[in-house]
Amino acid sequence: MKILAIETSCDDTGISIIKTPQNKKSGFDVLANIISSQIEIHKKYGGVFPAMAKREHQNNLVPTLEKALKTVGMLKISKNQISDSKNGTLKEILDRESSLYENLKKFLEKYEKPDIDLIAVTKGPGLEPCLWVGINFAKALSFFWNISIVPVNHIEGHILVNFLDLPLQAGNHKINFPAISLVVSGGHTQLILLKKIGNYEIIGETRDDAAGECFDKAAKILGLGYPGGPIISKLASQDIKPNTQSPKLPRPMMNTKDYDFSFSGLKTAILYHHKKQSIKTQKSKEYITQMCAEIQQTIIDVLIKKTIKAAKDYKAKTVILGGGVSANQELRKQLKEKIKKEILNCDFLVPEPILSTDNALMIAITGYFHRTKKIAWQKIKADANLRI
Repeated sequence: MKILAIETSCDDTGISIIKTPQNKKSGFDVLANIISSQIEIHKKYGGVFPAMAKREHQNNLVPTLEKALKTVGMLKISKNQISDSKNGTLKEILDRESSLYENLKKFLEKYEKPDIDLIAVTKGPGLEPCLWVGINFAKALSFFWNISIVPVNHIEGHILVNFLDLPLQAGNHKINFPAISLVVSGGHTQLILLKKIGNYEIIGETRDDAAGECFDKAAKILGLGYPGGPIISKLASQDIKPNTQSPKLPRPMMNTKDYDFSFSGLKTAILYHHKKQSIKTQKSKEYITQMCAEIQQTIIDVLIKKTIKAAKDYKAKTVILGGGVSANQELRKQLKEKIKKEILNCDFLVPEPILSTDNALMIAITGYFHRTKKIAWQKIKADANLRI
């Protein structure tokens, strides 16, 4: 089975094509995984503007699809005549994305239907204008090519992308359950209990800002730009040996008995600490690198403490890390070391850094696990607040 996946939940336009496992000893075969980033467009504003992101998705989807199909040799020229009735339906589906309609119509007229068995598309959560662009694009392709479609939960995608290279066993991927997954990104910080694939329970989540959002806001306070996580991580690695003058920040909710998080207070503490410094100190390399190191370590300390507590309490046999912040090398390293030290016989799964951020490959893999849950393209709707 070949699956085409579409991801437009925020500011990355993703198209992926995978071939599903042929036997119990093989993993997924990634045929294409193309990501069109909008970071350079949004960084000047210090965050993502939904309307602008929607516009860019309209511009990027057809070229990204074309590139993906060309990568796998599925792009075959054939001048098609689109009937008035089909053209009318395409126009109706993409009524709110006129530029996308024009681009897709030219594409469909130029190329043959590719050898695709299933279309997977992100339903939510995410920015609603962005989600709708991807969904309507998927609906148009599903209608025109007569290919079944399955909606996918973006958060589940961040979890299941970890199963990319795992071999099948008895019809399921070889993973030891129960598992605890920490999904940490700009919009979400959640601890999720996995009893099996498709059976999830959110046992803890942020009560205000997500960890990734805290990184971004901290970077803005320090005048470092957007996105904040990678910048803070890079500068933190340059920190000189800590001394008594190094900044000390609170670890919010780290020792509470639940599994919830809170990062708004940390953002406030960073702001107050920064305001107390002289202009000269605020701009000094020493202060900035020390603050970055302390901000990063504070967030890591809280995330790890809660994750380890949940893993112990639920007797987890596997800990899974996912989401954009999982690309942070220190978080990956320290969580792995803590699991090895404190939890016996517990596996640790974390994706390659490029698969930590939003991508369509994770949507394709999740689509595979829900391949029997196909629905009519007319019934798919975006759900910006979708829960796992």
